Amino acid sequence: MTLHVQPPEWPRPLPVLRLAAGVHTETIAAEPAECIALAARMGLPAIKSIRCSFTLHPRRDGAFLAEGHLQARVTQTCVVTLEDFAARIDERFRVLFVPAGQESETDDPDSDDEIPYEGTAIDLGEAAAEQLALALDPYPRKPDAAIAESAEGEAPEAAAKPSPFAALARLRTKP
Repeated sequence: MTLHVQPPEWPRPLPVLRLAAGVHTETIAAEPAECIALAARMGLPAIKSIRCSFTLHPRRDGAFLAEGHLQARVTQTCVVTLEDFAARIDERFRVLFVPAGQESETDDPDSDDEIPYEGTAIDLGEAAAEQLALALDPYPRKPDAAIAESAEGEAPEAAAKPSPFAALARLRTKP
């Protein structure tokens, strides 16, 4: 059986040797075709632009602490109206690139997320794409979207359906 691995949509490998000398800064931006591929992966109507700046700090154990700033303009679909709308993402984050097999076993939610890397490079594009996925609202709502309510304060669908206990209530009230 052959395992097919999908190549990353936004590859930006950075050689580890460039990071060994000290603190390193790097800024990446996606090309239009990469934005289209990332939007498809994330189920978005569109990604207009995505840019991410990294400041990488080498550690003695072969890991690299990355402080990042992600900025993106995306199109999302409102869960209320099903209309597309423009949204901006502006997120700061910290991740730790660690050599594969050296990930920690901690369950501490306050610890930095770890991204394992193999070989001689870390992929900043994939790290930024993962941060975008985390920053997206899972239930995006257009700023002016409102759920229509009936006179009794219930959503129209709820008001139209009889309660499943209505038949029991009628039985209880009969002599």
